[in-house]
Amino acid sequence: MTLEKRSEYLAFGRPDFTEQEIDAVVAVMRSGWIGQGNETAAFESELAQATGAEHVLSVNSCTSALFLSLLALGVGEGDEVIVPSLTWCSTANAALYLGARPVFADIDPNTFCITPESVAARLTERTKAVIPVHMGGLAADIDGIAAILPEGVSIIEDAAHAIGTTDANGRPIGASGNLVCYSFYANKNISTAEGGAVATADKELADKVRSLRLHALPADAWRRFINPNVTFNGGIEQLGYKMNYTDLQAAIGRVQLARLPEMQARRLDIARRYISRLSNQGIVSFQEAAGQPEHAHHLMLVRLSKERLEAAGLTRDALLMKLRDANIGASLHYHPLHKMPLYEAIDPIDLPETEELTRHILTLPISASMTTADADYVCDWLLDMLR
Repeated sequence: MTLEKRSEYLAFGRPDFTEQEIDAVVAVMRSGWIGQGNETAAFESELAQATGAEHVLSVNSCTSALFLSLLALGVGEGDEVIVPSLTWCSTANAALYLGARPVFADIDPNTFCITPESVAARLTERTKAVIPVHMGGLAADIDGIAAILPEGVSIIEDAAHAIGTTDANGRPIGASGNLVCYSFYANKNISTAEGGAVATADKELADKVRSLRLHALPADAWRRFINPNVTFNGGIEQLGYKMNYTDLQAAIGRVQLARLPEMQARRLDIARRYISRLSNQGIVSFQEAAGQPEHAHHLMLVRLSKERLEAAGLTRDALLMKLRDANIGASLHYHPLHKMPLYEAIDPIDLPETEELTRHILTLPISASMTTADADYVCDWLLDMLR
């Protein structure tokens, strides 16, 4: 069969915006206040309700969320933070920013997430925190990891992919009581262009993050704006940072959060289409986890068959470029961090499961703005290339 190449490039992930988001931004612009204010507070409250968290603090990125979470826990020079190698660099960099050492753990070949066993193998007396990543939107085994940690070692969940995910117990990611960090970057399931949030059940940690995200000021600009009796008298007691959110972003986020069920349903439809078309063809396998947690499908991750690649005379990278030539925005998530020069010098280690997976992993396009025809187009070309 001769396939016809589409004219429009199909991105691996793109935001799904409507007139509702545009109207919300316009309303904030007309209000006279676009910085962190009432819209931000409302978004944080709605996020807390949606995620089952007691406290949610919005920040300018998930990277900042991870950094402030480690800082609030007192992580610093000489400490170690266990992270997966299969993740975006922010997970490891947040530790480096504080002078701590990222220590890499291996993954489960089915879930693509770090395991309690791999974490236990990397624990030392210097371990201060573990940052499991809910890879692609599939819940990591947080309860299993918590069960093997000694006293004084905290969990920070990297939930950049996991808004809308539930764990094997049916809890939304955010309800564990741990520090949980979200991303609202351009391609995430909820997008506000940039942005992130920290969720926690600990009021003391929440208060620390709330202060640290905006220069550790005793009163932020919004409180001074709405109450003329509040002044800034130079009462800064500690070093803070400029990592706050804005009402412009929060206005988008509130609409996106309200629309999350419909957008998640569309992602699930696209994921099911991929699975139904590809699962019995012998060319790819998909993420799997015991307990059937709700997968947010931020990423459509597949493991390519080595045998089918070899039979087609292709490497994974060559297949990626062929798909892109067909206007299919396939991508790679991720190159293993522990094999990159910066991190290899810090923690030289072999991680066999991570290394094997990342030679054959591929990300297929998925978003709430995709159609079934888009998914079929990807499947048709992938099957044709690996027949």
